[in-house]
Amino acid sequence: MFDRLLFSKIDNAPLLIFRVFFGILIALESFGAIATGWVKETLILPRFTFNFIGFDWLQPLPGNGMYFYFLVMGTFGVFIALGYKYRFSIIGFTLLWLGVYLMQKSSYNNHYYLLFLISFLMCFFPANTGLSIEAKQNPSLRTNTMFAYVKWIIVAQLFLVYTYASIAKLYGDWLDFGIIDILMQQRKDYPLIGPVLQLSWVHKIIGVSGIVFDALIIPALLWKPTRKFAFIISIFFHLFNSIIFQIGIFPYLALAFTVFFFEPETIRRIFLKGKQGYPANNCEAPHNKSLILLGCGIYLMIQALLPIRHHFIKDDVLWTEEGHRLSWRMMLRSRTGKIQFKVVNKADGAAYMVKLKDHLSKKQLRKIAAYPDFIWQFSQYLKKEQKKKGNSVSVYAVNSKVSINGKPYKAFIDPKVDLANETWDHFGHHEWILPLDFGDKTE
Repeated sequence: MFDRLLFSKIDNAPLLIFRVFFGILIALESFGAIATGWVKETLILPRFTFNFIGFDWLQPLPGNGMYFYFLVMGTFGVFIALGYKYRFSIIGFTLLWLGVYLMQKSSYNNHYYLLFLISFLMCFFPANTGLSIEAKQNPSLRTNTMFAYVKWIIVAQLFLVYTYASIAKLYGDWLDFGIIDILMQQRKDYPLIGPVLQLSWVHKIIGVSGIVFDALIIPALLWKPTRKFAFIISIFFHLFNSIIFQIGIFPYLALAFTVFFFEPETIRRIFLKGKQGYPANNCEAPHNKSLILLGCGIYLMIQALLPIRHHFIKDDVLWTEEGHRLSWRMMLRSRTGKIQFKVVNKADGAAYMVKLKDHLSKKQLRKIAAYPDFIWQFSQYLKKEQKKKGNSVSVYAVNSKVSINGKPYKAFIDPKVDLANETWDHFGHHEWILPLDFGDKTE
């Protein structure tokens, strides 16, 4: 039964149509990042970027290099949509997107992570065997079938994303709609809908529907009796998110995924009229079946384990942020902070307070005080800058306080710890992050 589920030959219409949508969307994402000023603000103007820790060597290209970088990514997106040089284009885009994802966190977004994951999976899928320039030029490449595991690994990935997103919302500030109130306050100036978004009953609808939608949408799309209704709800839900939260291509990418839930003949009838389909066939295991099972198993195991790692790290992830990223914890908190950095010369004890505006962009200034990895990285940056001048220094985060979801500010970083001398642990707790209830200090 397991072999039949994964290795039956099925119609590949959903994959072909998804490839077209996917290519168009990533092209829009890449070209749009240039047009909206995102590339300039995030990657060109800052003196340095807060890259993912361990990837310090991955820096933005100098000058206007990042504009060309994104132009290349957008071009790859166009090629993917057309099915031209598909394998080269999807691998090229995946590597370039991973690079830009890892080289900065000031604009961190869970959806950027999902885009990398899907791009990675698409590198292995036979998405160019139809509705493509390559299939037209090389008829021997053309086929209207694919193995069923292609569909099911996409479904499994989406199930993990939505399920973990739903579970993460089951905490106090979401259940009492406090965080939703904060999120909506930031949108009170929206034309027409701004005042409506401030109503308490609207907050309740958003809060409850967010949990229910994330928990049930994948099962509802899989079950034929609820599929059409679930699709209609998906359209409303994702368009609402697009308008209210302005989160780029993700709502439309989420809608593009629905092609994998409808019967292939339905997809073919809508998008590929006149093209012959292929009915589900008996199991026909590929020669590399074991390798496919191993690869899929490892991939899904990692995806299942990463979002729960914070349960094995000391203190609350909402406070420490340790284990937050790569975990589908979306729109759960609003963090603001206050901080000062003191640099002490080890040779003569001379100390000075750092002027953050001299080093950080406006976007980085909004992040630096509230996130421990930003604080640690900035301390390392200050240490390196002083080392260039021949100085050996200690760096302390003083007067560090954080407010989460509008609550009173509390002491965040131990001011006695030399952060320049601390190492970073990707999977553990950092004792220089003060406990949430440290001395019950509030402001």
